[in-house]
Amino acid sequence: MADYYTLLTNAGIAYETACKAAGTPIKLTQISVGDGGGTVYNPAATATALKREVWRGPLNALFQDEKNPSWLLAEVTIPPDVGGWYVREAGLWTDTGILYAIVKYPESFKPVLATSGSGKEFYIRSIFETSNASLVTLLIDDTVVKATRAWVMSYLAEELGKLDGKQSVRVAATANVVMNSAQQIDGVAVIAGDRVLLTSQTLAKDNGLWIVANGDWVRATDANTSAKVTPGLTVMVEEGTANGDSLWHLSTNAPITLGTTALQFKMLAGRTGIAAGTYKSLTVDEYGRATAGANPQTLAGFGITDALGINSTAVAARKLESARSIAISGAASGSTSFDGSTNANISLALADSGVSAGTYTKIAVNAKGLATSGGNLIASDVPALDWSKITSGKPNSLSGYGITDSYTQAQTNSVVSTAFANFSATTLRVPALVNGFADGNATRYWKANGNVYVSIDATRWVSNGIDPLVMFTLPPGFRPITRMCGTGDWATNSPLAFGWLSWRAEVTGEVVLDYAMGSTAGAGGFACQFSFCVQAV
Repeated sequence: MADYYTLLTNAGIAYETACKAAGTPIKLTQISVGDGGGTVYNPAATATALKREVWRGPLNALFQDEKNPSWLLAEVTIPPDVGGWYVREAGLWTDTGILYAIVKYPESFKPVLATSGSGKEFYIRSIFETSNASLVTLLIDDTVVKATRAWVMSYLAEELGKLDGKQSVRVAATANVVMNSAQQIDGVAVIAGDRVLLTSQTLAKDNGLWIVANGDWVRATDANTSAKVTPGLTVMVEEGTANGDSLWHLSTNAPITLGTTALQFKMLAGRTGIAAGTYKSLTVDEYGRATAGANPQTLAGFGITDALGINSTAVAARKLESARSIAISGAASGSTSFDGSTNANISLALADSGVSAGTYTKIAVNAKGLATSGGNLIASDVPALDWSKITSGKPNSLSGYGITDSYTQAQTNSVVSTAFANFSATTLRVPALVNGFADGNATRYWKANGNVYVSIDATRWVSNGIDPLVMFTLPPGFRPITRMCGTGDWATNSPLAFGWLSWRAEVTGEVVLDYAMGSTAGAGGFACQFSFCVQAV
């Protein structure tokens, strides 16, 4: 056994077993020191108290050892106003008053400031092993306990580790890194103990802050728990060809479970690969950093699309420094001079189509609308059309049809007017009786009030059966406007004959008889009398 040690007492082991069975934590509250009864001795597990206790106080701290998770470290500081005795033994006590562990302590004198002329804070640390350190808790009265410097430093380191601003790293990796042994990263040879920022691991959950070791690397103590790795974590990089003197931050959002959540680090400030200088065109990333720069000398280089290039219209326009001739040839010709100072007009002369000037009733036209030949219509040029197919251009006069051997309306009216003048006054005329009819001494016509009045007394001594007959015609210029029909009385010479008469006055000026007759043998003719009036045309 070592010269100095800590033992769990039998009572402490029994207490621990009972707590495990009940599922309750082991609660340690105090530590006591003793002088061993005046001599050094070897404490045993059977102890239930110190040989001679000289002071008892609350524990300052109780925590797991970083390298041995089953070890617990208990700490206490004895104030300078107590002492005057040796410390050879110490004990850890539960909240129920059981001596949980007993310590063999190197013999040390604890002076009292008031009587010894000097004093000191007496620091005691006890390390002991338990089967389940996670079940052991420290119950303290924070109004009495006094923190040791080591505890304060540990506490500060732990709390500082939870802050987003981390201690700088030596280098930041530019690619996936095998996390084992010393190696070259971003142009820097890292050795054991160097801090490294990994940003490009194949498994992004392995990104983060690491400590180089000759064996497997471990995460840095300020970034080795989920509580210490939070969104917004920032860290400076000290060296490196690509990433030296840069600032990085963790852009992954909460919640983060270290070792499970994929971690993404992005450069906030630092080298982006663009050389220092002045640029007319820049490419900027999401954090406003210039990642590329150029000094374009073309419109396209600046992304300008609505301007005239020096190699296009602007250069072409310089050609007008000397006046140019513009000429037109082909179906029309003409030319002018143009220097861009003012508008220019071209007078065109149409090319001769080969057709002499003149009037033609028939021409041929080419695709450009120019007459290429001309002539006069011949009979074969006019298609045979019936009257119904002619919808326009019909003549409305005799001369329009080229008729020269007939009276016009004006000429006819003149003849009729002359005829009426000849039949005016008291002169009575006999109409022209035709087709075998003869005047019975009372047939007359006369004009009065613009009308012609007719009285017929006609006989016919020759029978022509039952066909209609034209009895007589009116003089020229007198035509009935409407058809007139009626019946007449017949008178016959013996031997007796009888016929039924209907008659009509045609618009042509003819008076037509329609009749049927029956006659006795020897009937030789017929006679009729009737009167009517027609209106002059």
